[in-house]
Amino acid sequence: MVYIYKKTIGGKEYYYLRASLTKNGKQVTKDLAYLGSDPSKIKDKLTKLPQIHQKNVRKTYKTIHKFLEINYYLGKIKEKKLKKNDYLSKSQLEQIEACKFHWNTIFKKLDINSQDELLNDFAINFAYNTTSLEGNTITLKEVEHLFIEKKTPKDRSLREIYDLQNTIGIFFNIIDSRSKKLSHRLIQKIHSDLMENIDVRTGYRNKDIRVTKSRFSSSPFQYVKADMDLLLDWFESHKKLHPIVLASLFHHKFEKIYPFFDGNGRTGRMLANIILLMNKYPPLIISKKMRTTYLNALSYADKTDLNSISSKEYLKLTNFIAKEFSETYWNIFL
Repeated sequence: MVYIYKKTIGGKEYYYLRASLTKNGKQVTKDLAYLGSDPSKIKDKLTKLPQIHQKNVRKTYKTIHKFLEINYYLGKIKEKKLKKNDYLSKSQLEQIEACKFHWNTIFKKLDINSQDELLNDFAINFAYNTTSLEGNTITLKEVEHLFIEKKTPKDRSLREIYDLQNTIGIFFNIIDSRSKKLSHRLIQKIHSDLMENIDVRTGYRNKDIRVTKSRFSSSPFQYVKADMDLLLDWFESHKKLHPIVLASLFHHKFEKIYPFFDGNGRTGRMLANIILLMNKYPPLIISKKMRTTYLNALSYADKTDLNSISSKEYLKLTNFIAKEFSETYWNIFL
């Protein structure tokens, strides 16, 4: 396998074509060619490599193309010299802003059919992961068949099928929405639409509930509405936070209140995407395979209250969300 390797020396980046192979049962890496320090010239240099290297490059073209594209947009952002952020590293900020740059200058200018194809791909992956985090057993391939071919998976409950259909439908609603304000009405509407044909208990809960395996106590039912008032006020007064940070902190505070009987996680992740879209950032997916890391990051912030913006307690969560955000974007929209 060949790939492009980036080495940083004295703050400057240098690029090499590197091969990884198995020799005598051991994994060995070898630099095949030096590609310079300017990523914009790498494509041209690859075409001038000896024939034997070009054959290897062709085999892993998609991986190499992705690397070059990401680094091109990262280079554009690095020129801007972003301000320091207490919740995100410089590298994370650059990755996030590179995604935003591509979303607004490249994706948004694609023809409508190309946009729809990519958004369909995102919606399928988002629905699969966000419902799987809550125990849905339908596979990604089955979600694709359900959404694209309208083929219902066998031996799956109607609840699981509605769960996916509702999620996909609401995602496209928020993509098309021009809403610029979070409100009780919007939050309860998102929740009730997610729970359609799944749970009749909509609206803020009117009984106490024990959150299984949680390390926090959810808001007593008498205070759910008051705590949601506080959360919405907090959101309005902290809009100057970076949108990834704002979405992360809002998501945690929402989950800690636990305002509904069921569907809080799915609703919270949808609201996080609404916050990102409001701020002209692309949406994100929290991967099923990262479930334990995700829950641990949320739990680490549980000692905070509804008004807290402590970077110390929220650092694990913002770092986790930043990583998921960037990986989501480049994996689907590039």
